[in-house]
Amino acid sequence: MSQNPVGFGIVGVGMIADYHARAISETVGGRLVGVVGRDAAKTKAFAEKHAVALATTRLEDLVARPDIHVICVATPSGAHLEPALAAIRAGKHVVIEKPLEITTARADALLDAARAAGVTVAPIFQSRFGEGARRVKAAIDAGRLGRLVLASAYVKWYRKPEYYTGWKGTLKLDGGGAVINQSIHGLDLLQWFAGLPEEVFAWKTRRVHTGIEAEDTASATLRFPGGALGSIEATTAAFPGWQRRIEICGENGSIALEDDKITRWDFRTPEPGDDKVVSAVADGALGSGASAPNAISHQGHLRQIQNLIDSLTKGVPLAIDGADARKAVALVCALYQSAETGRPVRVV
Repeated sequence: MSQNPVGFGIVGVGMIADYHARAISETVGGRLVGVVGRDAAKTKAFAEKHAVALATTRLEDLVARPDIHVICVATPSGAHLEPALAAIRAGKHVVIEKPLEITTARADALLDAARAAGVTVAPIFQSRFGEGARRVKAAIDAGRLGRLVLASAYVKWYRKPEYYTGWKGTLKLDGGGAVINQSIHGLDLLQWFAGLPEEVFAWKTRRVHTGIEAEDTASATLRFPGGALGSIEATTAAFPGWQRRIEICGENGSIALEDDKITRWDFRTPEPGDDKVVSAVADGALGSGASAPNAISHQGHLRQIQNLIDSLTKGVPLAIDGADARKAVALVCALYQSAETGRPVRVV
């Protein structure tokens, strides 16, 4: 594989599949070979748009191709497991669009199969590839904040009513609403920065999008293993939609990250360059989904898929694997369970 392009196939031809296709086309060492979709006409149109040779409605045709090494699963969230298992059983590595799956049981089935087959699971959490996010992570890992006190995520977004057609907002295929779909990137960043909370107490409701099955608004309090506390606020009903905000506060420093822009960078002991962090021009390459899902850029997917290619061909460490991505699913599921039962729930 190190001498030839890494061949990719995509399952699904919806909006997010387009981001995968564009990203693959711009990688170094990757090539899109085929795509599978349920609708033959839409699948053919997608393949023509992206100059893909194979367009099929049969998943078995895609996973059987020897020149396809990686399958990108871009189906609705609750339909990730089945195509991923088909790919894994055929010996393919898999890229899974967020979230990994909608329950920890389904996520575990996927991960167990991948471990048994010896293939890689690369879940899409492109927010980790922003320059701001990586700077925040480095500061926390270096111990600059000291003991963490509060760690919180605020995702106050807006979606038009017509967004909730088809599978969006359904429990079977979306797995939930504002938390598991829109806020999942913020929750992943939060646990990446501060560690996975050990307990959550939550509420959820439908304030505006009352016709959907899932929540359009949720709030939760968190307790982390080291003793820090935190909060989650999530909605798709707040016009016009604000930038996602992550706050990490400690005894020796505090940081705020809005989308990928660092807006607070305050430390008890300054270091050279600290005064330039907040004033620096943000890396806007990733875009923002605060007001519309298609306002994000494919650059985040490009960075993550390139990392996978480099991992497979050059031995570069994989930035995020399936086990790490499961943590966000576990947090979401605990939050939902708490909101349903009215009790604190341990994250497992």
